[in-house]
Amino acid sequence: MVRIAIIGGGIGGLTTAIALRQVGFEPEVYEQAPALLDVGAAIAIWPNAMRILARLGLADKILEKAGVIEEIRWLDQKGWLINRVSISTALALHRADLQSILVQALPPIHLGHTLISYTQPGDKVIAIFANGLTTEADFLIGADGIHSRVRAQFINDGEPVYRGYTVWRGISPAVPPTIPPATALEIHGRGKRFGIGPVGLGRLGWWASANDAGDLLSLFEGWYQPVLELIDSTPRSSILKTDAFDRPPNKSWGSGRMTLLGDAIHPTTPNLGQGGCLAMEDATVLARCFHKYGASEEALRAYERCRYRRTSAMSKYSRYYGSIGQWENIWARGFRKTTLALVPEALAHRLMQIVFDYDATV
Repeated sequence: MVRIAIIGGGIGGLTTAIALRQVGFEPEVYEQAPALLDVGAAIAIWPNAMRILARLGLADKILEKAGVIEEIRWLDQKGWLINRVSISTALALHRADLQSILVQALPPIHLGHTLISYTQPGDKVIAIFANGLTTEADFLIGADGIHSRVRAQFINDGEPVYRGYTVWRGISPAVPPTIPPATALEIHGRGKRFGIGPVGLGRLGWWASANDAGDLLSLFEGWYQPVLELIDSTPRSSILKTDAFDRPPNKSWGSGRMTLLGDAIHPTTPNLGQGGCLAMEDATVLARCFHKYGASEEALRAYERCRYRRTSAMSKYSRYYGSIGQWENIWARGFRKTTLALVPEALAHRLMQIVFDYDATV
């Protein structure tokens, strides 16, 4: 039996395990957390990711938990419409709900396993964990996030790059009556943005970004009223606050019988909602390469070549979009608003096709 060790029990690692099992392998997942808790904010399942979940046989379970998005609207901070575009149906749900669905599709994963290092003696990989345990495998997949220990040992390129703004995420049990159904909103202001979307089970997910990491309610005082309602109705302890980071593209994803996946190799800023989707794409392409080339280093290198161009482009687009969204200069903001208002729906659809039409399953 081919032994594949996956380091990281997040969305990318779990999806990889399911995809590999579908093509005949039995990977083991090693997660540093001692328990998978009900934490996290919303995650968007755009069409490129939904195709993958459908192929894995999980679409119906996702639909039971998720909110549906059929339109995207851009507003100014007072709530006035700038533009709108209909989209192929997308979904969003609580990240913990998605993680639970993925975990249930697998045998028990190994919790409480923090990777210290790995070695590659001969044609094996040995992973060494902080709890004193080791595991020997034929292949090792580093899916351990933006602060990946696997990456640190392999590339050792320091910390990710801060992009100049802070992001908050939350899920509110209250749905203000003025929020349109099946719609994602992105609201623009001076160096600040606020996003809203349905996440299923009568809840709304929201995110906020600001160049000034102050108090949320104070930062968005005077904005479109549902913004303040959503912040106020979300338990403070459940709001996640992080800085916006990514990394420059790196063509070297692995060596020997090790490769990297998801945020461990191509972390993106959250502006396009594609971080988790790209990790699921990685998982699917990696499984396809193992199926095509067999259990070999050739399979890993083919996967890396296939994914570099796509992930580099998405990371760049997300970074640029976020930079524009955080503009403070009055003239720049006027240009942004005018340009966005003039984009016809047909052009918006063509731009979105670059992201949404990618099919990792074929």
